Amino acid sequence: MSEVAAKEIEAAAKSYASEAIRLDSQGARGMAIQMYQKSISTLVRLAKLYPDYPLNRIYIERASTYQDRIKALRSSEAGEELPGSTTDNSMSNTNRSGTSTMVAPLKASYDELVLEEKPTVKWSDVVGLDDAKNALRESITFPTIRPDLFPLGWPRGILLYGPPGCGKTLLAAAVAAETDGYFINVDAATIMSKWLGEAERNVAKIFSSARNMLQNGKSAVIIFIDELDSLLGSRNQEVGGEVRVRNQFLKEMDGIGDKGKKLHLYVIGATNKPWSLDWPFLRRFQKRIFVPLPNIDARTEMLEMSTSPLHMNSQVKMSELADILDGYSGSDITDICQSVQLRVVSELFQAGQASDAESRPREITIEDIKDVLKRRRPSVSSDMIRAYANWSENYKAL
Repeated sequence: MSEVAAKEIEAAAKSYASEAIRLDSQGARGMAIQMYQKSISTLVRLAKLYPDYPLNRIYIERASTYQDRIKALRSSEAGEELPGSTTDNSMSNTNRSGTSTMVAPLKASYDELVLEEKPTVKWSDVVGLDDAKNALRESITFPTIRPDLFPLGWPRGILLYGPPGCGKTLLAAAVAAETDGYFINVDAATIMSKWLGEAERNVAKIFSSARNMLQNGKSAVIIFIDELDSLLGSRNQEVGGEVRVRNQFLKEMDGIGDKGKKLHLYVIGATNKPWSLDWPFLRRFQKRIFVPLPNIDARTEMLEMSTSPLHMNSQVKMSELADILDGYSGSDITDICQSVQLRVVSELFQAGQASDAESRPREITIEDIKDVLKRRRPSVSSDMIRAYANWSENYKAL
């Protein structure tokens, strides 16, 4: 077995789960569900590819916990389980070592692939990224408020690209909340993997649903497509279904961009690999916005937010720590703070003091953080950063 490959899958599942927990805590129910689902799919994939991996049992139990959370989120507003829950559709299997594993459902429902909600994310939840915020306001917020000031129309296709874990999804949700609009969250990778035979019909249904929402009085509707490269990326070999999906998407994008139709219907695509998008699709996104790694001011603010509920030593200076974390993404910083918290809480349990309801973990010191950083490298390599810079030089459009 390739230990390195397994570790990469493991890290991806952890990243999805961390993002799901963060979105869950912010009340972004639909986006949290999708991130939980991605983590589950990744954990199941790990168990299927490497059935003898020693941590499979723990990870499958964790996947089951995430499924329970999805079920709770789906029923939280309706008072009952909503269509598309993965819990009842999952099956179990046994690997060669006798460990029980879950097999992902063979077919997903439309409700699993497309989540419609009104976001509660505020601009204050998005740290830094002022250029991206301003570009989104110019393209979406201002035309929604005063369409009469835009005789030439406005951009309806917006591409957010950059390293993973830097806030692309939060940006899209925040602008939808600011315009009091509706947010349709689409998982492109899941559409392509589970619905290849019906994917083009689902693409048409997404845009049809959005138009119906506008007719029902919504001020704006934003279709957010995560992992856009899964849907529109270049491929050496394609089957007929993939070609039909791509053509359907082009048709729908051209439809919302027709001259004279000043619809407040927007498509925001997010990708970590913008260079994989073909030019016919790329030019449908009039705005192409780079979402970079956080600068030192943003890292400082992220650290202050993440450590605010923790018992920090007064000698820990967030500005100095932010300087050390140069090159780390926003999700990396959240994970690091979480790892430090786990470290001091584990000490409390190991000392046998956790049973005392009054006991509290010790102060977190700069040495604790530095010890975690020895085992935690940035998730974005310098080669990737250079690739984004080169692509931006040619295609960036603010």
